[in-house]
Amino acid sequence: MNSTNRTVVVTGIGATTPLGGDAATTWEGLLAGRSGISLLEQEWAAELPVRIAGQIAVEPTEIIPRPQARKLDRSAQFALIAAREAWQDAGLTGAAGEDSGVNPDRLGAVIASGIGGITTLLDQYDVLKEKGVRRVSPHTVPMLMPNSPAANVGIELNARAGVHTPVSACASGAEAIGYAIEMIRTGRADIVIAGGTEAAIHELPMVAFGNMMAMSKNNDDPQGASRPYDVDRNGFVLGEGSGVIVLESEEHAKARGARIYVEAVGQGISADSHHITQPDPSGSGIAHAVQNLLDQTDLKPADIVHANAHATSTPQGDIGELKALRKVLGDDLDHVAVSATKSMTGHLLGGAGGVETVATVLALKNRIAPPTINIENLDPEADADIVRGEPRALPEGTIAALNDSFGFGGHNVVLAFRTV
Repeated sequence: MNSTNRTVVVTGIGATTPLGGDAATTWEGLLAGRSGISLLEQEWAAELPVRIAGQIAVEPTEIIPRPQARKLDRSAQFALIAAREAWQDAGLTGAAGEDSGVNPDRLGAVIASGIGGITTLLDQYDVLKEKGVRRVSPHTVPMLMPNSPAANVGIELNARAGVHTPVSACASGAEAIGYAIEMIRTGRADIVIAGGTEAAIHELPMVAFGNMMAMSKNNDDPQGASRPYDVDRNGFVLGEGSGVIVLESEEHAKARGARIYVEAVGQGISADSHHITQPDPSGSGIAHAVQNLLDQTDLKPADIVHANAHATSTPQGDIGELKALRKVLGDDLDHVAVSATKSMTGHLLGGAGGVETVATVLALKNRIAPPTINIENLDPEADADIVRGEPRALPEGTIAALNDSFGFGGHNVVLAFRTV
């Protein structure tokens, strides 16, 4: 089936985050303006310059049997939990095959991670040095592979149309969803489970990010540390977790009587080609991604009423993103309710695009935008309608929303969704 005009819809959502062990609890936390950031109490964190993070609310070993969990990196554990929820939420049970009504040859999986199995790699290196070669787990390589989350989800669900792992730092999760949209639109698959995952709360990544001066060191105020658009913002807060959605062709979804959340309109992608860690301060790359999105879809700037911003709480990045949006959307940006949910979840790196897509889908479905917390003194350069304090009702009628994700290396991905 070779078609480039297939309508793609979202039929299932799943998440495990610092706010909750599923999508519903996470969404409740976002609407309540609840912070999932806490002080790290692990012994290894005691002397670190940065001792705060968005730790997962429900440990995966409470859900996944321990014999299976021991063969999975935390990033894969998170992805499996979110994928299982999304699959069930889409009204599907069991692996693809005759009993499920899903053709495995028409099912794909695209689960991204920005870093992959780093906790497995570092922990097993410690085992090697401290206990010797015979004690290193034989499961180490399949656990540390960046494609491990995607592979395990694909194996569990019997996905045979293609299993993929885009790696583009903090844009990885969004790029995975964009790739899934294209798999369906171009006829490679009828249904794809897609999203992102990350599990990098470990001594080395914490020290490395801290030494880059990229992270907030507000150890005395964990819940107030992530403060996008505030004049006193001083870096992101690391989080962990996963967000996954089920995407289908509209025809496939309707044929099986699936509930449809929203339409997945498309993606816009670009690269800054500016600096390995710093975004282009002009925001030109981001603007190019947004313009690509508009050029490739039937969306008009006036259709967009909400944006889940990348907004990591860094001095340069937050404002550059808003400048880029205004460059493309112009005065229409005044009518876009901007939410920065990392203020509550922290920055999930490769998992951010997946979790924030879940939030964007629910914002459209429920016509309400979650707030941005911790803005005590709004940066005067934040020239946009930032949702603060309380959730914001979104308009009636057919409306659209953006989910922005940008990563080290200058990767820019903007996803668009629309009510149905």
